[in-house]
Amino acid sequence: MSTQRTQRQARAVRLGPRSLAALALVSAVGVAGFGWPFLAPPTSRIGAHTQDAPWLFAGLLVLLVAVVAAAISESGLGPKAVAMLGVLAATGAALRPIGAGTAGIEPMFFLMVLSGRVLGPGFGFVLGSVTMFASALLTGGVGPWLPFQMLAMGWFAMGAGLLPGPDRLRGRAELALLAAYGFLAAFAYGTIMNLAGWPFMSALASNVAFDPHAPVATNLARFLAYCLATSLGWDLGRAVVTVVLTLVLGPAVLRALRRATRRAAFETPVTFDGPDRGPAGEAPHMTQVTYEPGP
Repeated sequence: MSTQRTQRQARAVRLGPRSLAALALVSAVGVAGFGWPFLAPPTSRIGAHTQDAPWLFAGLLVLLVAVVAAAISESGLGPKAVAMLGVLAATGAALRPIGAGTAGIEPMFFLMVLSGRVLGPGFGFVLGSVTMFASALLTGGVGPWLPFQMLAMGWFAMGAGLLPGPDRLRGRAELALLAAYGFLAAFAYGTIMNLAGWPFMSALASNVAFDPHAPVATNLARFLAYCLATSLGWDLGRAVVTVVLTLVLGPAVLRALRRATRRAAFETPVTFDGPDRGPAGEAPHMTQVTYEPGP
């Protein structure tokens, strides 16, 4: 009876206890920051402090930086992983202005999906946050909305790394899974980002604006109407572009990312042949155990 050996895929960043705790904290703050219109009762005075939102965003940004720093320091992120992070973040930042957001044409999303899939949820979260920050510097999109964009993109790329079958699923089945995730996550990203700006519309300006004195059901109906009226077309365009690029370019990009991961051997342990130095003061020899991830 033959047995098939399943080899574990390498991870450039592995989330440890500290980084997981920091990620849980920033995610909880992010959920509260995004969803406070539906969490605060109509009698709450939080609606009177909407002008304080930039300070909340600034605090969220600090927590995001803490998550990234914890993930990097705890995982022992080496120079090869830093180099890959820099290349992918620069590529994603360069892709974002191509469509300039027109009709939702944002090709960077498919790269975040594929990178998170290959390199894992830890690397995906770091990559999504850093890419959004770099693209904001490139396009001049720095503002109080940036921390929420960083968090939402970190979630987006991290989710791809949490999809099932990273070590076994390949071929058309994997592409179909990634395309389906990209389609749904593109809508989720747009909906989450709508929450970042919707509460600050004037209730007198439109009947789809947030009303701090209305019950949750009424505000939920207003928010859904707001999404349908303002962003459905953009979210659909983003989702379609992500699916098309995943299906067309996905096989080549996945192969390239896995080949780079295999050659980088992020998790390869380094051992010394012996404690003594070689002849004439030469440095001791080092042996690397070759890491062979799945195909």
